[in-house]
Amino acid sequence: MSGTLVGTAPRPQSDPPGALHDRVFRTLRTRIMHGALVPGEAMTLRGLGQEFGVSMTPAREAVRRLVAEGALTLSASGRISTPELTQERIEELASIRALLEPELSSRALPRAHLALIERLETINEAVAESIRAHSAQGYIRANLEFHRTLYLRAQAPAMLAMVETVWLQLGPTMAKLYGRLNRTEPPNGHRLIVAALRAGDEPGLRIAVRADVTHGLRMLVA
Repeated sequence: MSGTLVGTAPRPQSDPPGALHDRVFRTLRTRIMHGALVPGEAMTLRGLGQEFGVSMTPAREAVRRLVAEGALTLSASGRISTPELTQERIEELASIRALLEPELSSRALPRAHLALIERLETINEAVAESIRAHSAQGYIRANLEFHRTLYLRAQAPAMLAMVETVWLQLGPTMAKLYGRLNRTEPPNGHRLIVAALRAGDEPGLRIAVRADVTHGLRMLVA
């Protein structure tokens, strides 16, 4: 697929230049992270400019930032696309998640009060609803919200930013993985995470988070 992406109506080019490219950047970043684009999906600066109602300069700056984050690739010929991750790259990103996310959950545990646990259970209901609706994007969005909501309690913004960059690079691959998983119910890992939070079980929480964030990805490199 190439050219214009759906979902954002063009707007008049009345915003300051920085706001223009930031709008394109944030919208594309969210789409990529939530699996709205498949691995290897191509786009053009002209198509992005037409979709967002901006010139090629803001579109180019947004793409440059996403390339720097590893969310897009830019070939020597100028082709822009989402990355097609190799098995080695998937294993590397899965290993980063396995290292950082249990640590974030451990730091969050002392601040995991009842309100947070109830919020996580509500989000998990949204995960289940997305599964029932066969919505890959809805599932990925709610799944990441579950983890982000917990990790925000860690009060470790630099570590969370690193994790979000990994999520961003994995977004298109996660959409591909969703079809392979063929889920019919929420991940059991979420229930184990909530149970460990309720029990104040730090070792159990680390194990549950590590298993939850790596299980599916391992299927892609099996």
